Amino acid sequence: MGSALALALVAPVFAQERAPESLLPPAATSQTTPPRNARNDATVIPLPTNGSVVQPLTLPPTPQYAAVMQWNASAAGKLLEAIEGIGAEGLDPADYQAEALRSAIAAGEGAALDAQASRAFTWLVEDMRDGRTPMDARRQWFVVDPDPDLLPTGQVMQQALASGDIAGALQGLAPTHPDYQALKDALAETPRASTSRRNLIRANMDRWRWLARDLGSQYLLTNVPEFQLRMTVNNRIIRSYRTIVGKPGRTATPQLAETVEGVIFNPTWTVPQSIVRGEGLGNRVIGNPGWARANGYRGTRADNGFITVVQQPGPGNSLGMMKLDMPNPHAIFLHDTPNRNLFNNEQRALSHGCIRTERALELAMTIAILGQGASKEEAVEIARSGEYTRVPVSRSMPVYITYFTMARDIDGELRTFNDIYGRDAPVLAALKAPRVQQRDRVTDEELIVIEDDLQTT
Repeated sequence: MGSALALALVAPVFAQERAPESLLPPAATSQTTPPRNARNDATVIPLPTNGSVVQPLTLPPTPQYAAVMQWNASAAGKLLEAIEGIGAEGLDPADYQAEALRSAIAAGEGAALDAQASRAFTWLVEDMRDGRTPMDARRQWFVVDPDPDLLPTGQVMQQALASGDIAGALQGLAPTHPDYQALKDALAETPRASTSRRNLIRANMDRWRWLARDLGSQYLLTNVPEFQLRMTVNNRIIRSYRTIVGKPGRTATPQLAETVEGVIFNPTWTVPQSIVRGEGLGNRVIGNPGWARANGYRGTRADNGFITVVQQPGPGNSLGMMKLDMPNPHAIFLHDTPNRNLFNNEQRALSHGCIRTERALELAMTIAILGQGASKEEAVEIARSGEYTRVPVSRSMPVYITYFTMARDIDGELRTFNDIYGRDAPVLAALKAPRVQQRDRVTDEELIVIEDDLQTT
């Protein structure tokens, strides 16, 4: 994909809503879209058999590390140097048993050195690739990182030993997003006496390792505490949008990595039963058809008395004029809102979990066009029609709903953001605690289905 991006805008079709003039070039065929949230129980990929590379020893499987390989003194010495310098990545050298490795090197090559070096290298791979923080300290983190399958530990170790570039193999696991490097630079510049700031930097560096190492060439990323959404191409922000996110508590927005499969223009809104029954809306709609029509509601009562209420498309619809179709078990999505004045608030944790987006129709048209689901003219016509229309996209777009309390803002400046959900404390505590050797890839935390995103405030 070329470095220059032709996204000139046409004259506004709706107030504050714009569509792109031209499309992005086709994505590279080698691009891998991160998988949607689903458990992946894949084990380490079998290593190739080749006489030119180091072969693993035949040992019983162990939960601590994937394989024990043969280490000579030179490679082990390079590993020791990597451990001693790993603080630059926000990790703690003490976690990787440097003194035990030093003693094993002094004792000479053999099984003891092989075991100690393999163990230390494996732990470094896991922490650089997956993050050091165990899953139970990642509150409402439902992203499944694909990197353990793309970069299996045994394969990384084998290639490192074959090339002799131990440090390079470990560096090749670091996140590629520029924000990770910005945090790394900030850590290097922060005095060791500034413990709190250093710990916050380390925590947010680790959060980047919880995501896929490479987010792709084109994606949406929203940082919940910043109340901002970015459309990013080749790590460059081409659009940014203010957002409204979930209120603290059970309606806090969870962290997800999903995929936009389509754009819904002029959406309907099926009112949840917590409002239909709990707030009496169902009886009001059925009993007062004139009021229901005036407010865009249609209600039906089944033979068993069950009432269903659907709000029809229109300017007063609670989802506004669009929502992004990104199926997930949490029922979280990005959508418009009729209460656009709220985007002027500084503190915008106001919703029931879903993410409301300013200039939502511009965003919808852009994705529909870039995803080749519609031309510019077709997108404008569909949006203007006032009719419910789902536009599928053939070129899907990843969406990352993240939570960084220190990150570059939309202007590229490194800033801290309020920890609106209190999610820093468990991460900071985990970084201070001894390293957890056996960690899950998926959380067992409660999945809270967001059933109600209607807010009048």
